[in-house]
Amino acid sequence: QVQLVESGGGSVQAGGSLRLSCAASGYTYSSYCMGWFRQAPGKEREGVATIDSRGRTSYADSVKGRFTISQDNAKKTTLYLQMNSLKPEDTAMYICASSAHNLRPTLDADYFRYWGQGTQVTVSS
Repeated sequence: QVQLVESGGGSVQAGGSLRLSCAASGYTYSSYCMGWFRQAPGKEREGVATIDSRGRTSYADSVKGRFTISQDNAKKTTLYLQMNSLKPEDTAMYICASSAHNLRPTLDADYFRYWGQGTQVTVSS
């Protein structure tokens, strides 16, 4: 069973930076897509950034140029999200996700089977 554990969330002022991490374990296959989603109170879950096993990425328009998704190159079982120039509207629970098979990077949550518990990010103005 794949398990995903996030860390790195916290509270920052607008313009600040945070780096989220997601430790993944339990894979029995080597090709999959991983990504970050977020959900704010009263809003739907939205895709933030995803990366496939070949390193191709997809970003939401709202975070392009500010956020960078990456993986530990050796084993690709640690996922990162570097968040710069944070804005109050980035405040949300950030959740790590993984697909159950290989696919191109997508922000559609329906393609992801495994989910972490999330880590809270709060940006104050």
